[in-house]
Amino acid sequence: MINIETLPEITFVKKSKHLISKSENTNAFVKTKNNNLLPTTKVVLPEILVLSSYPPMECGIATYSQDLIKALNNKFGNSFDIHVCALETSDVSLKYPKEVTCTLNTSDSDAYFNLARKINASQTIKSVLIQHEFGLFSENNGSDLLKFMNFLYKPIILVFHTVLPKADLAMKVNVKSLINSCESIIVMTQNAAEILINEYDAPFEKVSVIAHGTHLVPHLSKLILKEKYGFVGKKVLSTFGLLSSGKGIETTIESLSTIVKMHPETLFLVIGKTHPTVVKTEGEMYRNKLEARVNELGLHENVQFVNAYLSLPILLEYLQLTDVYIFSSKDPNQAVSGTFAYAMSCACPIISTPIPHALEALSGDTGIIVDFQDAKQLSKATIDLLNDEALRIKIGLNTLQKSVCTAWENSAVAHANLLEKLVDIDIVLAYSFPAINLHHFENLTTPFGMLQFSKINQPDIDSGYTLDDNARALIAMCMHFEATKDENDIPKIRLYVDFIEYCLQASGYFLNYVDEDKAFTPQNETVNLADSNGRAIWSLGYLISISDIVPQDVVSQVELILEKVMPHVKMLHSTRAMAFAIKGLYYSFTKTKSDTQGSVIKMFADRLVAMYKHEAEKGWEWYEGYLTYGNSILPEAMLMAWMVTKDPIYKTIAKDSFDFLLQNTFSNSEIQVISNRTWWKKGQTPAKFGEQPIEITYTILALAQFYDVFKDVQYLKKMNIAFNWFLGKNHLSQVIYNPCTGGCYDGLEETQVNLNQGAESTVCYLMARLKMNEYKSSTMSECV
Repeated sequence: MINIETLPEITFVKKSKHLISKSENTNAFVKTKNNNLLPTTKVVLPEILVLSSYPPMECGIATYSQDLIKALNNKFGNSFDIHVCALETSDVSLKYPKEVTCTLNTSDSDAYFNLARKINASQTIKSVLIQHEFGLFSENNGSDLLKFMNFLYKPIILVFHTVLPKADLAMKVNVKSLINSCESIIVMTQNAAEILINEYDAPFEKVSVIAHGTHLVPHLSKLILKEKYGFVGKKVLSTFGLLSSGKGIETTIESLSTIVKMHPETLFLVIGKTHPTVVKTEGEMYRNKLEARVNELGLHENVQFVNAYLSLPILLEYLQLTDVYIFSSKDPNQAVSGTFAYAMSCACPIISTPIPHALEALSGDTGIIVDFQDAKQLSKATIDLLNDEALRIKIGLNTLQKSVCTAWENSAVAHANLLEKLVDIDIVLAYSFPAINLHHFENLTTPFGMLQFSKINQPDIDSGYTLDDNARALIAMCMHFEATKDENDIPKIRLYVDFIEYCLQASGYFLNYVDEDKAFTPQNETVNLADSNGRAIWSLGYLISISDIVPQDVVSQVELILEKVMPHVKMLHSTRAMAFAIKGLYYSFTKTKSDTQGSVIKMFADRLVAMYKHEAEKGWEWYEGYLTYGNSILPEAMLMAWMVTKDPIYKTIAKDSFDFLLQNTFSNSEIQVISNRTWWKKGQTPAKFGEQPIEITYTILALAQFYDVFKDVQYLKKMNIAFNWFLGKNHLSQVIYNPCTGGCYDGLEETQVNLNQGAESTVCYLMARLKMNEYKSSTMSECV
C-alpha cells in the first residue's frame, strides 16, 4: 500500500461520480469484454480502504470489521487489498494489527480534510467503505464526516449499523445528506432498508441488505462442552456482549425466581466485560447492581458472571453448550445485534425482545419473542423451552438453517459482488482456493468404512455405509496421496479397499448397502446396483493407475478383486454404469495394457455410440432422451475410450455431446447443473434448482480430461467457474463448502442450502479441490 501520509497534495474539486483524479491511472490491469483480467506492466491490486473502529478497541463494530475483512481476505485475497483507517478519539492511542495503515482522530476536523486529500491522491485506493454508527462520528453532529465524504471522489460504500425510525428533522437532514454523498449503502435487515427508503428517501437501487455476519461453527456435542466447562447437569441460559444498562439483564434475573422453581438446575451465564465507555462514566455500577439483586433473590447458585472479553473460539463453545439464549435489549430501535446473530449461528433456541433484527429472524419456528422488560413473559417462554428438549432441538436447527446464509463467507461474497459492481473496471473477482481440510472426511470414516450420511456435521451411524461412498472415498484418498505422498493416507486407502472387497459377492457382483452392524440391507434387493458396480470398477482402476506409489500388497489385492469382477462386467448395461466402468478400465489400462480390458472398453463404447445415434439430433446431441445425473461421465468415458482405441467416432461423439452439455449448464460466469428435482427431457424446459455437489465435481473431472486432450483454454475457464460454485458463485451467492468443518453441504435448493454434510458431497468436494490443484498454475496463467 502507498503510505497516504507521504502522498503529494492535490487541489480539491467538487465531488462528481465520473470525476477522475489526474494522478490516477489504470496501469495495473485491463479488463476485457469477456471479464478477463490482462496484466499490462506490473500487477498492483486495487485497494479498498475501510473506515471503522478496530481491535484492540473493544467495540462491536470493531469486531464486525475485523471479521468481515478476514473473510474478504480469505475468499478474495487475489482480487484486492483491504486496509483500515482506524477511528479514534483524542484520548485513545492503541497498537493495531498490520492491516491498519492509518488512523483518523474523529475529534479533529482537520484530520478529516487531510485524510480525504490523501485518499484522492492515491493511485491504488479505488473505494472507501465506511462503517457508520452515530456514536463514532458524534463530534460536530457528524458534519465532519459529511464534509469528508463530499471531498472524496472515490466511490463510497456507507454501512449503516443503526437506522432510526421516526427521526426528528435534524436527524433526517443529516442522514439524507449522507445518503446523497455515497454511491452505495449497506444495511443489515430488511426493516432498516425499508426505513431508509420510506423515511429518508434513499434510492431503492442504492440500498443493499447484507446481514450481520456469523461464524461457521463445528457444532460440537453439548454434553462434551458442558463437561469441559463444568456445567454437567445444568440447563444453561446465556447472554453475552459488552455490559451496559441497555442490555436489560435485570429482566432475566427477575424471571429466574420463577424459572428455578420449575428447574432448579438452571444456570444463567452473563458473558462479557462492561462496555469501556460505561466504565469511564460510571465504573461497574450496573454490574454491581445486578450482582446485588442476584444475592437479594438468593440466586447466587443460578447466575454466573463471566467478566471477560472471551476469545472467539471459547465464546462459540459457550454458545454451543447453551440450552436457551436470551436477548433482552431494551432499545426498540436497535436495528441489529452481532450477539444475537452469533447465537443463531450456534443453533441456540432464542428468546428475544422485539428489536427489528429479532422480528425478522425469529419468524415462524425459529424462536420466541417477548415484550421489553416483561419478566413474566420471559419466565414462561423459558420454562416452556426447558420443559421440551425436542422443541429446543427443532427451534435450534431452524435457527441454524435461517442463519447459515449470514456466514461471514457469504457476507464476503455479497460485499465483493457489490465492490466489483461499484468499482467495475478496477476489480475482477478471483475466488481463493480454501486449504485442503480432511477433518470431516476423517470423521465420517469408522474402522469399517465411510458412513453414508451426516446430521449437520455429526456423522450418522444409523445411516450405515454404501459401496458408492467408499469407492469415491478410495479415489479421493488416492488423489490426495498422489498430491501429498502423505503416508497417513495409506491406512485409509487400505480401509476403503477392504470395504469394497467386503461388498464383493461370489457372483462377481457388488452389493451396495451395509448397515451399522456390517449386515447387507434389504435395499440391495430392491435397487438397481449397476451404477454402484461401475463406480467400484472406477475406484479399483484408479488405484491401479498409481500402482507405482501404493504398497504392492494393496495393488495385488485390488488386481485380484478386479480379476474376479471382469468375467461378469459385460452384464452391465446401464448407461452410467458402463461409463463408470470405462473410466476404471481406462485407468487400469494405462498400467496393464490388458487386451481384455481394452476389449471391454470398446464394447461399452460401442453400446454408447449406438445409443447416441439412436437419440441424437440437431440441438439434442445426447445418448438418451433425457439428462439425469452424472451426465458429464458419458462424454468423458467416450473420450477415454478414444484414448485407448483411437477410434475417431468416439472422439467426435465425446466432443459433440460434451459441447451440448456445457452449452446447457454454463452461462458466462456461472454453472447450473441439471436439477435433481425433475430430469430434463427432450423437448421440455429444464427445471431449475436442486443442484448437488456430485454434479459439479463430475463436470470438473470431465473438463480436466477434455483440456488434457484438446488443450482448449475454455475448458480451464469452465473448471474455475464450476469450482467457484462451491465457494459462492451460484444463484444464492452462498458457500456450499464449509471451511470450518471441511465438509460440503448436500445440496443447493431454490432458497437455501441443505446443511447436512454427508459422504457423497464431502468426498466429491475433496475430489474437485484436488483436481483443481493439479491445474492451479494453468488456470492462473491461461485464464487471464
